[in-house]
Amino acid sequence: MRYKPRVIDTVLDDVLGGIAAVTLEGAKGVGKTATGNRRARTVLSLTDPQIRAIVHGDYNMVVNAEPPVFIDEWQLEPHVWDRVRAAVDEDPLAAGRFLLAGSAGVAPGARLHSGAGRIIRLAMRPMSLSERGIQEPTVSLRDLHAGTATIAGTTRLALRDYVEEILSSGFPGIRSLEARYRDRQLDGYLTRIVDHDLTENGVTVRRPATLRAWLRAYGAATASTTDYTKILDAATVGEPDKPARATVDGYREHLTRLFILDPVEAWIPTFAPLKRLTVSPKHHLVDPALAARMVGVGAHGLLMGEGAVPTPSTGTWLGALFESLAVQSVRTYADAIDARVGHLRTKNGDREIDIIVETDDRNLVALEVKLSDNIGDDDVKHLRWLKQQVGPRLMDAAVLSTGQRAYRRKDGIAVIPLALLGP
Repeated sequence: MRYKPRVIDTVLDDVLGGIAAVTLEGAKGVGKTATGNRRARTVLSLTDPQIRAIVHGDYNMVVNAEPPVFIDEWQLEPHVWDRVRAAVDEDPLAAGRFLLAGSAGVAPGARLHSGAGRIIRLAMRPMSLSERGIQEPTVSLRDLHAGTATIAGTTRLALRDYVEEILSSGFPGIRSLEARYRDRQLDGYLTRIVDHDLTENGVTVRRPATLRAWLRAYGAATASTTDYTKILDAATVGEPDKPARATVDGYREHLTRLFILDPVEAWIPTFAPLKRLTVSPKHHLVDPALAARMVGVGAHGLLMGEGAVPTPSTGTWLGALFESLAVQSVRTYADAIDARVGHLRTKNGDREIDIIVETDDRNLVALEVKLSDNIGDDDVKHLRWLKQQVGPRLMDAAVLSTGQRAYRRKDGIAVIPLALLGP
């Protein structure tokens, strides 16, 4: 399969030019291995039992190999991390020496150095819309954040195309398959998480059926702040012997550590006057295709409005999945400008903004996501309210839509078809 350039490539080229060690973190199948292999003279894949055994017998192998050294799935031999960290301490100016990739974070309680100040962490997610090559973007998130964006361009993509992109997934090895094989691969991906990946990372799953049901309920709550108790109740309807909350919380923690759950944290402004903001995260899986597959709603059902409505603001479950697709892409673009992504919601729910992009200078871009090609005043009222609250810190505000033309409204709010937004 021909390698498709990723947004992270530019970030890696920059970081590896001045940093000795970088780790790519993300769920299995997002493309970390292909991206890492392109930059290495020595590849140590710890999924290969022979290479893993050799490394386990002599951790110095990772520092004696010809650089750049790419260590894939390093978490299978966690002490590799400490050996790399020590090597960076010994020669901190040797830029681009190590690139690590991991599909699981360090387990709670693991006695490993954090790597702070030595190993830079970068997130890698499934392919954003711009990376999929279906449309050349015309509006840059970087320019929006700089306050210099030109809002223009048209796209041929319509609602059905976005549905196809949701169901196709952003996993490079899955999205190119025919629909029937793609669905089998998504099923296998989910089965592997429960039956293999959790166990491989030291988690005992005593009730796999309950875990699958919980994952399905979490997927159904996509783009909402539904309470975890309600998600558990939805997963165990009619079961008198419900799992303990601590057990389910443990599953949630480990699924997040495996990057399968990818919640968007609440945006809490620093030194700002906004009050009464919720601190609850918005629920998202690493890819909305997983949620759609678990719930069992296909293209026809989504277009006909099937699926539970997780929150009134999304309108339909398709609206929730479209928001998840938008979040997946915006997070990738935000990483390219070293920005954080959050959501805003007041405790009584009267104000809600789907995506807040903020950098260390405290400047913001605010984005609403609407499953519509016709954007009216009611769709931008929360963006206009935020402008009144934070003033010039809001560099730009936009609605991401399913329309076909990008333009700026008379009130200054941009309307951007999701396919036209890029890094």
